[in-house]
Amino acid sequence: MTTDHRRFAILIAAGGSAAILLGAFAFQYLGGLAPCQLCIWQRWPHAAAIGIGILALILTRGILGRILPLVGSLAALASAAIGAFHVGVEQKWWEGLASCTAGSISGLSTSDLLNPDVAVGAVVRCDAIAWSMFGISMAGWNVILSALLAMIWVAAYRRSV
Repeated sequence: MTTDHRRFAILIAAGGSAAILLGAFAFQYLGGLAPCQLCIWQRWPHAAAIGIGILALILTRGILGRILPLVGSLAALASAAIGAFHVGVEQKWWEGLASCTAGSISGLSTSDLLNPDVAVGAVVRCDAIAWSMFGISMAGWNVILSALLAMIWVAAYRRSV
């Protein structure tokens, strides 16, 4: 893989994370689907992957330039791992976080609980599937897409060593 192919792979991987984040924000702000705590956690590694991609495009030489694609793959895998945990919570394979399961009031103040406008819908459940396509939830799609992005990052890394 030439330097141009490596750069293209990094652009695709970081751009894929940007697309996933834009999709998540579109579901939230245009579609009205508020994210649960696990949904928000899945976003952070994608934000990191975008930053890593920018650095990898700038720093093309030296040990850091070679390692950045590997770090990008770890960011994508971190999002996939959080997503896999989230899928398990949705499918009731294991318990979710106390802060985002049915009936939780963690993080709400007394005044929040007394205000019906705040209390209603204040806790978004991690164990409820808000949207799915082809029987796969948003968390499941994040697992699939993040794993694919990790493979692209690894391909860029393998060509840099």
